[in-house]
Amino acid sequence: MDYIIIIGIVIIIVLVIISIIKNVNESNITERLGKLETTTIKELSEFRMSLMQNMNNDFEKLNEKIENKLTMINDKVNERLDENFTKTNKTFTSVLERLSKIDEAQKKIETLSGDIVSLQSVLTDKKSRGIFGEVNLKHILSNIFGEKNDRIYQLQYTFPNKYIADAVLFAPEPLGTIAIDSKFPLEAYQRMVDKNISPVERANYEKQFKADVKKHIDAISMKYIIPGVTSNQAIMFLPAEAIFAEINAYHMDITSYANKKRVWITSPTTLMSTLTVIQVLLKNMERDKYTSIIHEELNKLGLEFSRYKERWDKLSRSIETVNKDVENIHITTDKISKRFESISSVDIKDKDYIE
Repeated sequence: MDYIIIIGIVIIIVLVIISIIKNVNESNITERLGKLETTTIKELSEFRMSLMQNMNNDFEKLNEKIENKLTMINDKVNERLDENFTKTNKTFTSVLERLSKIDEAQKKIETLSGDIVSLQSVLTDKKSRGIFGEVNLKHILSNIFGEKNDRIYQLQYTFPNKYIADAVLFAPEPLGTIAIDSKFPLEAYQRMVDKNISPVERANYEKQFKADVKKHIDAISMKYIIPGVTSNQAIMFLPAEAIFAEINAYHMDITSYANKKRVWITSPTTLMSTLTVIQVLLKNMERDKYTSIIHEELNKLGLEFSRYKERWDKLSRSIETVNKDVENIHITTDKISKRFESISSVDIKDKDYIE
């Protein structure tokens, strides 16, 4: 009987010790979980604040770079526009000066009509006249566009049909490639304006002159107007102002015939005016090309900013998700703490262990 009592006392002591150890462990666990919860929330809060601060700094730097870039682009655009406007004004001023020279030249047409006769000693055959016209044409083109500017014009240009034009002009659309060929119908013209012969002979030479000019027009139209290759127009260059004036003043049937054949008849002064206008068009196209490049770069910058906005929105959603996860962890921690508190508050009676 005493032995049983001793055993019972020992069991009671062991149970008391176990209960004490359990209470101590539960208290330590609760304390550590509380510290862990406090540390986790604090670290997450600090991480969130640091992340938001870094993102705000990056955003401010990016905005500053974008503003600087836009300012540079705007300054460059204004600089280019001012430069191009200045050049355009100078070009138009030059055109007006050239037109005034044309007016002066028209006043001297009668004088030139007499001077052309003096060329007879030099231009004695067709070959000499051809060389004279080609040299005159080259001089005009080089004065307008510069020496050997193959991007705009070429001399002695061979077309796919094997015909060679004295020059070809690569004009902007809708003009396109335009052939220029020099013609010098001198013999019949000299006889036609010679007042020392009879009116009947002069009338015959006038018919011959018209036939020669129309023959040149037909040749240019047939050789140098090629569908799909050139413009539907070509230029006949008369290196003598007197002949050009004669045709436009007294032979309108020739100009009408040339218009039907899509051939422009020009003289040195009128060709210079035509080429000057084309030069202005080319400069305007060059200016528009740079404007298009700037517009394209601005569109690219807009796309990059759109990508930045998408990534910023995505990052913002990620931050919201992290905040939500932190709240969920906090809720779970509260539940665990309450569960441990509930376990610790359980009242264990000695009789339960005895039984």
